[in-house]
Amino acid sequence: MIEEFAGRTAVLTGAGSGFGLECARIAARRGMRLVLVDVQQDALDKVAAELSDAGAEVLARRVDVADAAQMQALADAVAERFGAPHLVFNNAGVGSGGLVWENTLADWQWVLGVNLWGVVHGVRLFTPMMLAAARADPAWRGHIVNTASMAGLLTPPNMGIYNVSKHAVVALTETLYQDLSLVTEQVGASVLCPYFVPTGITQSDRNRPQSLRDAALTPSQRIGQAMIDKAVASGKVSAAEVAAKVFDAVASGTFYIYSHPRALGNVESRMQAIVEGRNPPDPFAERPEVGEQLKAALRR
Repeated sequence: MIEEFAGRTAVLTGAGSGFGLECARIAARRGMRLVLVDVQQDALDKVAAELSDAGAEVLARRVDVADAAQMQALADAVAERFGAPHLVFNNAGVGSGGLVWENTLADWQWVLGVNLWGVVHGVRLFTPMMLAAARADPAWRGHIVNTASMAGLLTPPNMGIYNVSKHAVVALTETLYQDLSLVTEQVGASVLCPYFVPTGITQSDRNRPQSLRDAALTPSQRIGQAMIDKAVASGKVSAAEVAAKVFDAVASGTFYIYSHPRALGNVESRMQAIVEGRNPPDPFAERPEVGEQLKAALRR
């Protein structure tokens, strides 16, 4: 929980677009020092210029969050420039779909590298710094927010690799929350579980490393991409609205952050099936036409 943001330091990965960009804008308006991290140099330069011009103190770094050495260099730079960060937003993420057995090794390496290992590196590098600052000052407060997804609480078909990465982030963050509670009341944690919100995640392939590029997408991957593009583009909740929810959660110490609370009905159905030992429920129970459309497309 952080009640006062002015003069504090925020580290934000995936800061060039989407939730990272909008959270960076809020942080700047609240007087925070900013460490902006993104793998896309032009997007990073643009947001760094925008927020510097607005008066924020900015450290911008191009970093592949999946790379342990690059993340270590980032943590070292943050410690040298600002000391322990008060807010860490492990937000960088990529999307990928397709039938789970069609995902190549390169697909797994890329998606898990960014979505899971990026969060792992952020947690393992910045948490000790924050705990040390808390031990040195009883008034010091910090908070870690990890971006997962509603796909981290559900198992929608034809996007298994993404589901796996986001379920792992939910589990990691819940455990982080419990572990922190054992040792301190000064550092908290939250997990962000957005649903369909218009961001740049549907164009994730633009940042796939050349070494992990594959041949053309499989039919199921093309179908999944088209359906996700449509769903995300039609989202009515903006990234700026979700960013505001993130800061509200950090200020209040709320753990679960949802962009679409109404989607929790599907989570409840899944949990009931688990508790009762039933088979997984139909993910398209509320919109059967979408399920039939997907089934027909995959069997064509």
